[in-house]
Amino acid sequence: MKKFLALVVSAGAMMIAGVAQAATLDDVKARGYLQCGVSQGLPGFSNADDNGNWTGIDVDLCRGVAAAIFGDANKVRFTPLSAKQRFTALSSGEIDILSRNTTWTMTRDTQLGLNFAGVNYYDGQGLMVPSSLGITSVSELDGANICTNTGTTTELNITDYFRSNNMSFELIAFEKADEVVAAYDAGRCDVYTTDRSGLAAQRTKLTNPDAHVVLPEILTKEPLGPVVRQGDDQWFNIVRWSLNAMINAEELGVTKSNVGSMMGSNNPSIARLLGDEGNFGQELGLSNDWAANIIKAIGNYGESYDKHITPLGLARGVNALWNNGGILYAAPIR
Repeated sequence: MKKFLALVVSAGAMMIAGVAQAATLDDVKARGYLQCGVSQGLPGFSNADDNGNWTGIDVDLCRGVAAAIFGDANKVRFTPLSAKQRFTALSSGEIDILSRNTTWTMTRDTQLGLNFAGVNYYDGQGLMVPSSLGITSVSELDGANICTNTGTTTELNITDYFRSNNMSFELIAFEKADEVVAAYDAGRCDVYTTDRSGLAAQRTKLTNPDAHVVLPEILTKEPLGPVVRQGDDQWFNIVRWSLNAMINAEELGVTKSNVGSMMGSNNPSIARLLGDEGNFGQELGLSNDWAANIIKAIGNYGESYDKHITPLGLARGVNALWNNGGILYAAPIR
């Protein structure tokens, strides 16, 4: 009997905890704004100007979620986080979404109590070296000093690569991205390694960007995307489908400038996206024009990419739509 009562009490506690945890949307609405965790400054992804205005595709995702909830993309505040801090900040409830060029891995998906809501940028780890060294391949880096960020998959990947190729190296790791950039720029290391998109972004901060070259090898797969806490399916769905809406909008040709004229479209896919058909917003706990509000405020995925990533010199590549030579693909709204 005691064991039975203990089981009942335990089950009841789990249900209460589940209800408490599954209230992110209510918490965000009551607070009046979304709390978004971003990087400490990565151009193209999440970067603040001198006035504290944040821009980038990771920033756009959070603004899109705010637009879906409030009809106002400005109802979001940003918390800059190091790689080491990011998961703790999300787990503790300090932020509602982590949108910070974070790689989706099995360990992070199964052991940290977190869920990845999708991929908003397909990347791979690369290496950058000063042109003056005359190095053209990773195979020439035996014995190199390598700078990177602590608490990242980058540390593990570079260790795996060098050991599997019987090469020696010295890893010099820093918590803050700008510390890595400063150390590399000062010549404390021969190599800077991170995601190739990160190299393109951080290269702009170097004293002489043109004096450095990114080596051709891509060492890993790095699917980057937004992260939420486990246990709140409604919130997970809101973030996932906000991203999907932006990708589907690009595929359907719905843009920030034409979304108004697309309302009432005879195309069923567009009608469902913009809330003219079905109750897809209500199923998320939002208004039926949730996706239309995202596009009005942010635009589609391609518009966000062109605004923030293209200036870094990064072509769409695999991040192009599936029907345009890439692998970017969103589940349909139907």
